[in-house]
Parts: sequence; C-alpha cells; structure tokens
Amino acid sequence: MTRRLAALTLLLASLLAAPAPAAATPAVPATFVDLAAVDPTILHDIRYAGTHNFVGRPVRGYSAPRCLLTRRTASALKTAQSRLRPRGYTLKVYDCYRPQRAVNDFAAWAGNAADNRMKGEFYPRVAKSTLFADGYLAHRSGHSRGSTVDLTLVRLPAATEPRYVPGQALVPCYAPHGRRFRDNSIDMGTGYDCFDPLAATLDPRVTGVRRANRLLLRDAMTAAGFTNYSHEWWHYTLDGEPYRSTYFDFPVA
Repeated sequence: MTRRLAALTLLLASLLAAPAPAAATPAVPATFVDLAAVDPTILHDIRYAGTHNFVGRPVRGYSAPRCLLTRRTASALKTAQSRLRPRGYTLKVYDCYRPQRAVNDFAAWAGNAADNRMKGEFYPRVAKSTLFADGYLAHRSGHSRGSTVDLTLVRLPAATEPRYVPGQALVPCYAPHGRRFRDNSIDMGTGYDCFDPLAATLDPRVTGVRRANRLLLRDAMTAAGFTNYSHEWWHYTLDGEPYRSTYFDFPVA
C-alpha cells in the first residue's frame, strides 16, 4: 500500500509540474476575408502593426499589416472604390478588424499615466485620462465585430509616403497639412487618430477644401452602405453589419 501511495504521489507531482497546454489560437471565421484579395487597388497603411500610432509601438494582436473584414464589408468598400477611382482618388485603410486583445492593450496603455511618448502628435490638447470618457477609446470596439474600418482618401497617382522613424520630432495632428506628418492622404483637417475635437467630421472650424474632402469621403462611403462615427472623420461602420454583438479575438496575422 505504501509503495502504491508513493507511486500515486509521484504521478500527481509530475502532472502538477507539467506545463499547461498552450491555448489554441482562435480561428478566423469563414465569413472574414482579406481586403487585398477583394480589391487590390485599395491602399493599406495599417498603423497598429507598426510604431506610428498613439501608443508608439506595435499593438497586441497585430503581427501583420493586413486588413481583415467581413466579406460584406470588403465588398462594400470595393463598391466605394469603384466610384472614387474615376474621380482620381483611392481609398486607403488605416485599421480594419481589431482583435479584442488590442482593445484591452489600449485600455492598459491608457491606465499608464507615465507613457506619453506620442502625446505630441496624437493627443496634445486632450488628457490621456479622459480618452474613454471623450469617446476616442472604448472597452468594446466596433472594429472587433469586423465591419468597421478607419480610412482616408489619396489622390491618384498616389505619392510615396515618408517612413516614420521612432523618436523623430512630433508635430500636432491638427497642425496645417504641410507641417504635420506627411501622410499621402488629401487634407482632411487633421491626421488619422487625432484625439481632438477638430477630428469631428462636421466640426464648424474645418472649412473650405478640408471640409469638402471630408464630405467627399463621407458621400462615397454613405452611398456604399456605411455610417460615419461623428467624432472621427475616418471611422465608418457597415449598415446592417452581420455581427452586431460578437467581438472577435483572433489575431491579425
């Protein structure tokens, strides 16, 4: 009996010491597609896969600069693109599907008061502690449902976009078009992910060509079946999106 008890004790100890099996990577639903496969003419500048974003580093869940979306959303973007290209413009996407782990990463970043490395460009006039209350960040993002996209317009032929170098001098995202980061987008009045009231699509201080450019994007996207988020000129969600209450967490890889 003593020998059997000793053997059972050793077996239990080995089981407890064994590493836990690795969690399986969530599978990409069959209803999601890569935008590049649906319309290769749409430009990509997936900011969260790199360092030129408001956290200043690759965001958790982005290991490749890909635009994944529900098939219906990608098809609707193809429709918008078909209307814009004859007018001399192309869409450029900044962010598409966003895994929940990335949203959680944003929340953790927002809670770290010491990390303000990108404040000078992305939120110069807004307190980091108020980004959730102000509507710039959320604990549940429509992007995680696969039918929300951040995008802009680029005039054809598209100019080469300068490479962002970590540590370079930061210019406020609301600075004049010729002074802020030289994104090859047309002038929308602010840069992308500008956490500032001026980023609101119909802010009355944005006038002239800049307002006309925002309305050009909005009209093309609305005609293709999207609705704009009024606080951000770049943010659109497909009407009647297929996953209205499902927040996915598979990585962009």
